[in-house]
Amino acid sequence: MSFTVAIVGRPNVGKSTLFNRLVGKKLALVDDTPGVTRDRRPGDAKLVDLRFTIIDTAGLEETGPDTLEGRMRAQTELAIDDADLTLFVVDAKFGLTPLDKTFGELLRRRGKPVVLVANKSEAKGSDGGFYDAYTLGLGEPVPISAEHGQGMIDLRDAIVEAIGEDVAFPEEIDEPETDVDLRGEEDFDDDYEPEYDDSKPLRVAIIGRPNAGKSTLINRFLGEDRLLTGPEAGITRDSISVEWDWRGRMIKMFDTAGMRKKARVQEKLEKLSVADALRSIRFAETVVIVFDSTIPFEKQDLQLVDLVIREGRAAVLAFNKWDLVEDPQAVLAELREKTDRLLAQARGIRAVPMSGQTGYGLDKLMQAVIDTDRVWNRRISTAKLNRWLDTQQIQHPPPAVSGRRLKLKYMTQIKARPPAFMISCTRPEAVPESYIRYLTNGLRNDFEMPGVPIRIHFKASDNPFENRKRKR
Repeated sequence: MSFTVAIVGRPNVGKSTLFNRLVGKKLALVDDTPGVTRDRRPGDAKLVDLRFTIIDTAGLEETGPDTLEGRMRAQTELAIDDADLTLFVVDAKFGLTPLDKTFGELLRRRGKPVVLVANKSEAKGSDGGFYDAYTLGLGEPVPISAEHGQGMIDLRDAIVEAIGEDVAFPEEIDEPETDVDLRGEEDFDDDYEPEYDDSKPLRVAIIGRPNAGKSTLINRFLGEDRLLTGPEAGITRDSISVEWDWRGRMIKMFDTAGMRKKARVQEKLEKLSVADALRSIRFAETVVIVFDSTIPFEKQDLQLVDLVIREGRAAVLAFNKWDLVEDPQAVLAELREKTDRLLAQARGIRAVPMSGQTGYGLDKLMQAVIDTDRVWNRRISTAKLNRWLDTQQIQHPPPAVSGRRLKLKYMTQIKARPPAFMISCTRPEAVPESYIRYLTNGLRNDFEMPGVPIRIHFKASDNPFENRKRKR
C-alpha cells in the first residue's frame, strides 16, 4: 500500500461505517451504541483509483489516562502518529460539539495532513452542521454519507490534494518473476510426500474466555502495547489482526473477543463480537486456546477446544498466568492428566504453560504452533497407508456385523489441512464408531500426528459387474 490513513473522531460519528465502505467488507463491528470500536483495526482500502492502508480507531474522549476510555484514546493517538494522513470525521446531522473542537485543536498541533469529513450529510437538516465544521479551521469539509456511499469522489479528490499526487500515486516497481509451484493440494501423486514449507506466512487465531489474557499475550509477542488491555473483562470486541516476524517467518495473528457460554450472550453487540471471533477461527490455520491457569478446564474451555477440532483447525493449548501458580510442578502434572482425560478427541494436543505478563514460555508456545501446523499439513503416501492398514487389520480385525465380517480393501489420503483419509470397504455404513476410533488413534501414534483433527471416510468399492446385463 502506498500510504496510511487513520480515521478519527468522537464516538458514534460513523468511523467504522466509513472504514467498511473503504475496505469493501463489513470487517468492523457497527452498532448504534457509542464506543463499539476499541482497538486499532487496519485494512486495505480502495477509493476509485487510490489504494492505501486504512486504520479504524476508537472514538476520542476526554478522560483520565488510567481509565478504559483513556487507554482507548492513547491507542488512537498512536494511530495518528503512525499515519500519513488523518480523516477527521464529524457528524453533520448532530452538529459540532466541544469535543470536536478540542480534538480539532489536537490534530492541528500534530502538524500532519488532515481531511475534514462531514458524515451523515444526506440527512435532513445537516446543512447547519456542515457549515459549522468550517469553524474548526481544518479547511473545507467534505460532505459524505458513509452509509449510502455518497461523496466518495469528493473524498478521493480531497485525499489526493492533502497528501500530494507523488504519494498518492507512487511509481510501480516491476517485481522479478518467480517460479510458482502449480501443484494443487488435491493434485498430489499417491506416493508424493511434499516437504513442509516453513517460509509460508502462518495465520494464527488466539481465542479463549473473557479476561484469559489473549491481548496481553499478543502484546508481549509484539514487544509493544499494540492491543488494548486492562483488568476489565471483555475489552476486545473486534477481531484484530497483527503481523510480526518470528525467527524469519511471517506470522499473522488474530486477537478475538472472549467467548462466554452461549446462554449468557444476550446483547446484540456481544453476539456480533462472538460471530467475528468464529470467522477468525475459520480463517486461521492454527488456533491457540488460552486457558487461565488459576481456573483451567472450565466447561467453556472444553467447548472451545471441541469447536476448533470440529472446524478442522490445528489446536494448541496455552496455560496463561503461569506466574500466579504457587506449585508449578504439581499443577503441571494435574493439567497433563486432565488434558488427556477431558480432551480425548484431540489426543496428544500440545499444551504449553506460559505467562503473557512476564514473557515466560512464549518461544515454546510458538514452537508448538509451528510443530502443530507441520502435522496439520502432513501428507502420507498411499503405499505406506496400505501397509499400515494391513497391519492394523492383522492386529485387530474388523468386526462382524449381522454375521458378515467387514473387509477394508484400500486406503489413501484425499487431502491435508486437516489430514483426511478414504478407505474402500464393504458396507461402509456398518463400520462401528469403536473401530473408527481404533484406526484414528493408530494413525496418530504410528504417523506422529498428535493433537490435530483426523477425518476418515469410508466408501463402498466399485462392483465391475454392476452395469452388465445378466445372462439367461
